Amino acid sequence: MNEYKKAGVDVEAGYKSVELIRKHVKKTMRPEVLGNLGGFGGMFMPDLSKYKKPVLVSGTDGVGTKLKLAFAMDKHDTIGIDCVAMCANDIACSGGEPLFFLDYVACGKNHPEKIEQIVKGVSDGCVMAGCSIVGGETAEMPGFYPVDEYDLAGFCVGVVEKDEIIDGADIKAGDSLIGIPSSGVHSNGFSLIRKIFGDTAEDLKKTYKGITGPIGNELLKPTAIYVETIKAINEKYEIKGISHITGGGFIENIPRMLPKGLKPTIYKGSWPMLPIFDVIAGEGGIDEASMYGTYNMGIGLVLCVDKAYSDKIAREFNGYVIGLVDNGDGIDIK
Repeated sequence: MNEYKKAGVDVEAGYKSVELIRKHVKKTMRPEVLGNLGGFGGMFMPDLSKYKKPVLVSGTDGVGTKLKLAFAMDKHDTIGIDCVAMCANDIACSGGEPLFFLDYVACGKNHPEKIEQIVKGVSDGCVMAGCSIVGGETAEMPGFYPVDEYDLAGFCVGVVEKDEIIDGADIKAGDSLIGIPSSGVHSNGFSLIRKIFGDTAEDLKKTYKGITGPIGNELLKPTAIYVETIKAINEKYEIKGISHITGGGFIENIPRMLPKGLKPTIYKGSWPMLPIFDVIAGEGGIDEASMYGTYNMGIGLVLCVDKAYSDKIAREFNGYVIGLVDNGDGIDIK
């Protein structure tokens, strides 16, 4: 074991990490979880009695180069929320209920206190999404990652009644599009952001007009988790389709929920634009089409609903009617 430590892998640090994260994992426990943290496989026994035809829904994702900002700012307690959000939101877009989550952390050197902060964020995200952490892996990989860096990815499984899957099949021309606000940039487009603002501690301490505090704090705001919002709306109104605005922004993601032959028409100015997107565009000299093709522009989720109750949903759930469904292909933003 001493020879392994000389090679850069500290098994004792791994044991300490597991002990430190136990209390955070415990916060996420649902009654369906079997076994304890540390087993070879996570076990979950769902109660499927309320489903006639249960369908499992899964999602996996990472956080991307937003991690570089966490490294520079030495802030690791919220990046796990981003990881959960990227997986759980996708499951909720089909009408699914997230059940359990597993995380994977790969690092150059296992710093137990840092691992604890990462998993604390994952735990907080799972509490928001209503799912349990049933397992995970921390891989110490010296020589592969720098000693102060890591990668983070997650995997989530949920369930939905087959006849209640939200798949966009009933969408028609004239339906309304409702935007639910984002918390900020979320977890996409950070390679461009790092090119514009830099990714050193000094870079991220700078301030910009319209942004309160250092730019790094604004950019590191965690991705909003929409699981409870979708559930609450779906219990009262029919949601025909949902788009999670991630990589590809408006241009790629909104058309994905529409049947062939239909396109979204989005009306700029129908929601309040978050200041961070004006700063990104201005500082980077980014044209409007590229902004809408990369970022969420202040809207993290777009719902397609019948026009008859779109205004009610927007008022009740702090959203905005941002457009409608038209005949055609592609997307119009005007």
